[in-house]
Amino acid sequence: MNRILRMLVLAAAAGMAGKAQAAAFVDPLDVPAKVSALAPKSLLNGLAQTGKRVVAVGQRGHVLYSDDSGEHWQQGVVPLSSDLVAVRFGSAGEGWAVGHDAVVLHTLNGGVGWERQYDGRKDPLAGDKPLLDIWFDQQGHGYAVGAFGLLLRSEDSGRTWQHWESHADNPQGLHLNAIRPVGDALYIVGEQGLLLKLGADGRFAALSAPYQGSYFGLVGKGESLVVFGLRGTALFSTDGGAHWQPSHTGTQTGLVDGAVLADGSVLLLSQSGQLLRSRDGGATFQVQANVAPGPASALLLQERGPVLIVGARGARRQAVEN
Repeated sequence: MNRILRMLVLAAAAGMAGKAQAAAFVDPLDVPAKVSALAPKSLLNGLAQTGKRVVAVGQRGHVLYSDDSGEHWQQGVVPLSSDLVAVRFGSAGEGWAVGHDAVVLHTLNGGVGWERQYDGRKDPLAGDKPLLDIWFDQQGHGYAVGAFGLLLRSEDSGRTWQHWESHADNPQGLHLNAIRPVGDALYIVGEQGLLLKLGADGRFAALSAPYQGSYFGLVGKGESLVVFGLRGTALFSTDGGAHWQPSHTGTQTGLVDGAVLADGSVLLLSQSGQLLRSRDGGATFQVQANVAPGPASALLLQERGPVLIVGARGARRQAVEN
């Protein structure tokens, strides 16, 4: 075969392969999540509790729920297979999950069945940007936050959404990683040191803090707050975020989630599965002993039973020292 003929054959083969690949592609927004026995051991990103039930969300649209504190899991019915990042519940089993492709899912039966409320194909301004967190109050007013400053607001439990980016002090369009209520206030944390607090005027105003790296979450009680993120960084405030001081965490590993225990101490989770506990409001943390290592993305303090941790290897249960 001469050189020119060979080039033509190769070009034709490449063209046919490209067409086959294009024909084989199906948008994850159009593919229901596949039921899989391996789902409880696959990548899980978020956790929430509704009544006695625990719900986890993860890759390929997987939603899992457990009625025995995470010992056994069942898989929910989801109309798409985009990766899911976070899940939150209100009352009476009503909850929301968010993820890639600007997806918002809604359930009224505690995570057994889900319906699509929103996705980026319906909104060119959102497009394929991932939503990273969501929050609703008891009256059905809520926000969803995500990459590149994506900020949505709903006043009807998610049936309709409007863009709210103009109501946030985020002119650079920095990623919004989490939205959390603490006390009577609502906070958003993001990259490059971005901290926002919702004011009475409906605007998320910037707070000043002495760290310019990414924050992944915020926990607290009343006016006491702890914000945490990259390289084991955590800061604490005793006045609702007006002033911040650095915490001593004793780790350089990213901190991805946190919670407040019944005794008021603060528990943080690292990407490597470490649990760090502070009994002084967030000034100093100690690594908890006898914690199984492993990649981690979220934790949940259950009303009864052990702490649940999820990550790249699925869900695991972990006892916490008294």
